[in-house]
Amino acid sequence: MSIIEYSAVELGKKIQNREISSVEATKAMLERIARLDDTYHCYITVEEEKALAQAARVQAEIEAGKLTGPLAGVPVAIKDNLCTKGMLTTCASKILYNFVPGYTAEAVLNLEKAGAVILGKTNMDEFAMGSTTETSAFGVTRNPHNKDHVPGGSSGGSAAAVAANECYYALGSDTGGSIRQPSAFCGVTGMKPTYGTVSRYGLVAYGSSLDQIGPIAKNVTDCATILETIASYDPKDSTSVKRDSYDFTSGLVDDVKGLRIGMPRDYYGAGLDGEVKAAIERVAKELEKKGAIIEEFDLGLVEYAIPAYYVIADAEASSNLARFDGVKYGYRCKNYEGLHNMYKKSRSEGFGPEVKRRIMLGSFVLSSGYYDAYYLKALRTKALIKQAFDRAFETYDIILAPAAPTTAPKLGESLSDPLKMYLGDIYTISANLAGIPGLSIPVGRDSKGLPIGMQLLGDCFKEQTLIRAGYAFEQSGVFTPAVAVE
Repeated sequence: MSIIEYSAVELGKKIQNREISSVEATKAMLERIARLDDTYHCYITVEEEKALAQAARVQAEIEAGKLTGPLAGVPVAIKDNLCTKGMLTTCASKILYNFVPGYTAEAVLNLEKAGAVILGKTNMDEFAMGSTTETSAFGVTRNPHNKDHVPGGSSGGSAAAVAANECYYALGSDTGGSIRQPSAFCGVTGMKPTYGTVSRYGLVAYGSSLDQIGPIAKNVTDCATILETIASYDPKDSTSVKRDSYDFTSGLVDDVKGLRIGMPRDYYGAGLDGEVKAAIERVAKELEKKGAIIEEFDLGLVEYAIPAYYVIADAEASSNLARFDGVKYGYRCKNYEGLHNMYKKSRSEGFGPEVKRRIMLGSFVLSSGYYDAYYLKALRTKALIKQAFDRAFETYDIILAPAAPTTAPKLGESLSDPLKMYLGDIYTISANLAGIPGLSIPVGRDSKGLPIGMQLLGDCFKEQTLIRAGYAFEQSGVFTPAVAVE
């Protein structure tokens, strides 16, 4: 096996056994990025010198017996909305084109403490607003399985980097499916933890009540190991939850006997591609063979999820993005008359069309006369969606659903029709509204050779159950994804 083909945990073992050094693995990745990234554009920033220096320091600590964790020495890519001290953090926006933070996000700090080596920052939809990684101010990312197709979004750069073997694993953020959907489109594994499990400190906010950081990797084992590393209680984040246990890897058991799995009829009706539906039904049959109990049920309120999500997310975005004004940091227009004009021109020139669209919509639903009609109603709908999931989890341990209605669309198809792009999130956004965990796993390919992904949804703090079911499916060997592409 080539050095670039190892999973993160496999490479970690090789490094601990002194079969491969962190510097060798980092060099191999940097060489591959140099060779392939002009084609796929997974990265906005690659820090070659810093990565090699960090790998050398980490290797020395491994050899001294100071770093013994499963991810020590393993190179990682970070989504470009996670702050990294001394390293450019742009959120794929012109308005932050030169922003270098003076601090590092807590999740990234946790990785660094465990001995991770940061390769660079991955491309994304501008301020995580989009489902295709086409709204980036620095150009589109292409799907490594077919360059004419999108990788999904907003964490498309992270998912594509893992799929193209341009990193061993990556961090993404999930506001409405932004880890799970691109993972499905790129044929890799991605996890959104329960809201509050991973600190949001240092994550540039889009929708504060919805955002959550999570891993994108080659398999369930990697995701469980990464989540165990980045999850922690953080007093700097007021939404951080102090959990009784941060043990996720003990869920890596090939046993689903007696596990109750529900398949919502609402998710398998009109709009779902036939090949995607067939692939997920094969998964259900395989899990049933292993002893799981599979049933269909009515979840309800699915048609209200998208309007509720976009009202809440855009309202929060309009507030969060007010801080980017051209005064303290980032882009400032060159010619202006007075302070107000400088604000207006800097924001007009600095933000892209999709971000402006969502800021305007968010400002509208929060404005006098419309706050009750739209924003408060959306919050009530969010509460009802959470109650619907609570009722479902009284009967079922897991919900089995598609990650997206289709496989990856062609470049340009969704961007030309924003409403179509928004509807593509129909299966993922409810998990963010309810704050529950979700795991996306590749389960097949369509007739064009594009990856098909499913998602497993669980009750709050039940990541172990999702990991158990996902791992059991992987062990069945029914579908073995191939992420090494040229």
